[in-house]
Amino acid sequence: MLRSSVTLAILVVAVQATDFEIVNREGGAIWVGTQGNSGKQPLKNGGFKLNAGQSITVGAPDDWAGRFWARTWCDDSTSHCLTGDCGNKLECGGNGGAPPATLVEITLKGNGGLDFYDVSLVDGFNVPASIEPAGGSGDGSQYSCKKSACQPHLNDICPEELKLVSPHGVVGCESACTHFNTDQYCCRNAHDKPETCRSSDWPKDYPKFFKDHCPDAYSYAYDDHKSTFTCKSSKYIVTFG
Repeated sequence: MLRSSVTLAILVVAVQATDFEIVNREGGAIWVGTQGNSGKQPLKNGGFKLNAGQSITVGAPDDWAGRFWARTWCDDSTSHCLTGDCGNKLECGGNGGAPPATLVEITLKGNGGLDFYDVSLVDGFNVPASIEPAGGSGDGSQYSCKKSACQPHLNDICPEELKLVSPHGVVGCESACTHFNTDQYCCRNAHDKPETCRSSDWPKDYPKFFKDHCPDAYSYAYDDHKSTFTCKSSKYIVTFG
């Protein structure tokens, strides 16, 4: 029996190889959403509540890939959130979040055994967010084992037409794609490749607003490669707010 217990413990350690410490620095409660990429399970069944100032550590398999986001202005009685909602439930269970939502994305043990991570505003913005490795090894370059973040509060300075206004004020800043839903702004059909979807060619370069304020975050589907960070680490800290 002892040998079986030891073997089980070793297997658990081997599978749960990477920790994510999720921190809430917002002024109020958030509901964190998690979603795995294709074939990957959502961590903690897709969601949990974090009160202001709280943090929680979540274990993940060392080959996990997916995203985290904060859901804001959530109603405990209806389980509906004004931003990032995943279907009126606390545990998203594999569902993604409704835009606008600031996304933290990561792929563990990707190409060359590196972890690839970023902050994305492709689905718009709702709260500041960052991800950084706790230690880890890299090559010392600008995007190696550094913090990836969008720290400014963009809601109030968002272009007027992209503001998501609620009885609580401006709660999010939509992307051009989610607001206008055109092929050009969404980089689809005839605009489905980098050569035909350049934000500088758009009627209005909305990604420039996001990029000017958060240069290390992805601003639209074909943003440049400089928004991707790499590292090898057994722990990452994801902060909202």
